[in-house]
Amino acid sequence: MSKPTRILQLLFCAALCHEVGVSAATINVFAAASLTESLKVIAAAFEKQADDKVVFNFGASSFLARQIEEGAPADVFFSADEARMDGLEKKGLIVTDTRKRRLSNSLVIVVAAERGAAIKAPTDLASDKVKWLALAEPRTVPAGIYAREYLLKQSLWPAVEAKVVPTENVRAALAAVEAGNAEAGIVYKTDAVMSKKVKVAYEVPAGDNPPISYPMAVVKDTKQLAAARQFLKYLDSDEASHVFEKFGFIVLK
Repeated sequence: MSKPTRILQLLFCAALCHEVGVSAATINVFAAASLTESLKVIAAAFEKQADDKVVFNFGASSFLARQIEEGAPADVFFSADEARMDGLEKKGLIVTDTRKRRLSNSLVIVVAAERGAAIKAPTDLASDKVKWLALAEPRTVPAGIYAREYLLKQSLWPAVEAKVVPTENVRAALAAVEAGNAEAGIVYKTDAVMSKKVKVAYEVPAGDNPPISYPMAVVKDTKQLAAARQFLKYLDSDEASHVFEKFGFIVLK
């Protein structure tokens, strides 16, 4: 091979690599804190088959929705409840035809793994066994709203409301129990299994759980529409379903 030909090949490869680098997208995904581990696994698998990179912003769905309303650069929103997504849709901030209910979850009462409160039933939350009850903020954060709905249904909210330690999100509620700042907490089942410092004292039966729903959608102001749609499609794949199920989520068909 002549030297000029070799140089031309190298220049062509460099140009091609530059073109690929330019075309690759960074997909900003705003997602509920309870999805942290499962989405990181899914994104790693997605990145192996796509040129795009996925960057996450995890937090309370209410806080993330507010960020999107204020113009934060989000491409995909994966909420832990329908209300936050409804709010964005009413304001024209999501691509409506991409919205889908993807997952469900269930609630559990957790206590410290070692020498935790002797909770055997929800009514124990109203007893002297529990001085402080950790919940995600029950007025705005989905996990806390679900917990409050459950306690209201069990006629326990009036008895425990004064004990509630409201936290930023469901992971913070879990951390409060881990640290001993609350004798008990109500979190998603998927969060409880991630911690070795807590144990499930009571699992809310399916019939008593509020209707927990995780919708996802592309954000209207995305600058990466094609890439965002592609990642959303992957989140809806069988491969992603297997990961979600592995982490304890209920996959909705």
